Amino acid sequence: MIITRSPLRITLGGGGTDLESYYSKHGGFLISAAIDKYVYITVNKPFIPEFFLKYSRIENTKDIDSIEHPIIRESLKEINPNIKQLEITSIANIPAGTGLGSSGSFTTALLKALNHYENNILSQSELAEQACKIEIEKLKEPIGKQDQYIAAHGGITCFEFCKNGEVKVSPLKISKETLHDLEDNLLLFFTGYSRSASAILKDQNDKSKSSDEDMISNLHFVKELGLKSKEALENGDLKKFGELMNVHWEHKKKRSGNMSNPKIDEWYNLALQNGAIGGKLIGAGGGGFLMFYTEEKSKLRKALTEAGLDEVRFKFDFEGTKIIV
Repeated sequence: MIITRSPLRITLGGGGTDLESYYSKHGGFLISAAIDKYVYITVNKPFIPEFFLKYSRIENTKDIDSIEHPIIRESLKEINPNIKQLEITSIANIPAGTGLGSSGSFTTALLKALNHYENNILSQSELAEQACKIEIEKLKEPIGKQDQYIAAHGGITCFEFCKNGEVKVSPLKISKETLHDLEDNLLLFFTGYSRSASAILKDQNDKSKSSDEDMISNLHFVKELGLKSKEALENGDLKKFGELMNVHWEHKKKRSGNMSNPKIDEWYNLALQNGAIGGKLIGAGGGGFLMFYTEEKSKLRKALTEAGLDEVRFKFDFEGTKIIV
């Protein structure tokens, strides 16, 4: 039996500039952080020549083409289309559709397990690119490359998306003191809403492809905010980082009418009134997790938990996608 795990992520700046429709023309940049919430995949060879799949559903098929889960089906075809029998199980700390990049984490964990099963050795970036091939090229999902890359690499990492498709990866140069303060002062709250990111990202992708002036200008500004966030974090200026998060959220909301809703806006304003310096909705928008930077943790926790939100506490993950058994 092989067991792999892949971390979920939060975006610290520049989110949205990892879509090919944008970076292929203008170049992209963002900072992402892996957290200690994971997708786990187990792969085992059963005695019976069939495929036994357990995720949010249960599948039992005799051939790869009959598999309904698109990522599992296409991953098997990519690694070895001649496999005749396999048992694959997936479990996760956080449900899908909550903005923490679970699809990319699922794909990297699955591919890590399948490559190990076939005795293939891949670097972290090769694993990320293979996951991007499955999700973006084969399944035509209107998503960027952030989730696959941060899941594979882990850490608090800067990604530069070059016009030619190359992704340059470098760890954020942050002091231990700043790292610990950032980890302590970033709070995550679940809104209770889960959603598919595809509709919101498709709208952004379509507008980027058609060179929509407002969308391109918005993403240019967000990319600059990402670079300013990098500078603030590396200088240890966490208050400035929190203020940039707030500016980022205001511009992110302009990308789509589905980015927020009156309840999310109400919670966000409540947070600002109770110690949050800045924050944003993690992921494509529409639901999932609200993240805030604060230096008044107790006050913010009290206000938002009394408003009905559940906090999910986390630490950063510096291992990325790995085999654990």
